[in-house]
Amino acid sequence: MKEEPPYETVRQAFSDFLAEKKYRNTPERYAILEKVYSYDGFFDAEMIFESLQNEYRVSRATVYNTLEILSEARLIVSHLFDNTKVRYEKCFTKKSHHFLICSGCGKIKEFSDKQISAAIQVKNFKGFEISHYTLTLYGWCNKCKRMMKK
Repeated sequence: MKEEPPYETVRQAFSDFLAEKKYRNTPERYAILEKVYSYDGFFDAEMIFESLQNEYRVSRATVYNTLEILSEARLIVSHLFDNTKVRYEKCFTKKSHHFLICSGCGKIKEFSDKQISAAIQVKNFKGFEISHYTLTLYGWCNKCKRMMKK
């Protein structure tokens, strides 16, 4: 997996995006960006909202709206794994996401596969250019398979 760029690079990309789109440049948006980029795994809007309550007066609407802007800027990507809650992950340097999800316990494991990525990159979709993608494979982890056999 690629190493992440310094936070200042991400912050500058966000500033550039806000300026390009003529969106307001607010301290709350940057606080949300900083919180997002402090997570190593998946997060949701409520996690961001709760974690900012002691530092900023930020509403849920501001969190959700900023996550939408971050998604539009391609600084985060959203996933709906279990059809109940949107989870996000940072994606500044990642254009593809491959996941294994256990249908038993719900555990999510990210993996990378150069052959799959290469096959998708060379695939020609007439009238369509791929910018990024997510591949999700469902099945059973070893623990859940053992539990099913009992």
